[in-house]
Amino acid sequence: MEVEKFDALLLAIAEKHKDGIPQFLDTIASFLRRKTDFFTGVVPEKWEGLLLNVFHKQYDKAIEQTSGNGNEVLSKQDTKKSKDVASIELRDEEKDLKDEVSKPINHVDDESEKDEIGKLKPNTGNGCTLDNYSWTQTLQEVEVKIPLKTSSNLRARDIEVTIGKSSIKAGIKNRESIINGKLCAEVKQDDSVWVLQDNNTILITLEKINKMNWWDRLISTDPPISTRKINPEPSKLSDLDGETRSLVEKMMYDQRQKEMGLPTSEERRKMEILEKFKTQHPEMDFSNCKFN
Repeated sequence: MEVEKFDALLLAIAEKHKDGIPQFLDTIASFLRRKTDFFTGVVPEKWEGLLLNVFHKQYDKAIEQTSGNGNEVLSKQDTKKSKDVASIELRDEEKDLKDEVSKPINHVDDESEKDEIGKLKPNTGNGCTLDNYSWTQTLQEVEVKIPLKTSSNLRARDIEVTIGKSSIKAGIKNRESIINGKLCAEVKQDDSVWVLQDNNTILITLEKINKMNWWDRLISTDPPISTRKINPEPSKLSDLDGETRSLVEKMMYDQRQKEMGLPTSEERRKMEILEKFKTQHPEMDFSNCKFN
């Protein structure tokens, strides 16, 4: 394929990206995600190796050209355009990196592994089963089941449930509450409901306000679960809108990366920024730099 025939079109597209090459590449990746099965095809997660092979191939060609007979590969006009595209705006990123330059190196997962010590494994509903109640969750809501350990057939009027924006209280009237405390995160009171199921179980549904985070506990005094071990059903992802689905897939990717001791997408982004920053500032010492 004569790839040169696309140069004019690609240069025109590149010039629209004022933030440089990363933004240009992001547009290409977005196109592949939205219009093809490149990321989710027959052999998932192989896309990374494919990209590396393609870019290494082009890198080798670039080295050969620059170390050859000195012939110019691009015209002066094309070279200027390429330089314009390659100029990276790093103002915010540079500030962040300068703040981190003097900090000691800390490789990917040391601190996060310490954070996992003592955390419970989620139950099959991505929540936790405790002595007096259990709870499960999706990104949208939390469902709480409270079995009432009594031989009497109770009615709704015998139950007391109070759901606040960030608190919950539930149990049998005139008895000590079974649940009483501050919620892990805020909920929509108007969309949160409860029912008495089979006369002996309180079933509470809490609508999350922040639908991008997994809860690690129901109330603040509960033991935490490991949200890294949460594994939502892939079939549920199809029910989400495009933006939400992308965020969930990113969370799942980062979770897998952490489990394998590999950098998350955010850590990889910082690494790429640091490499660019190091190239632009060879006079600085980066030996003690770490990522937060």
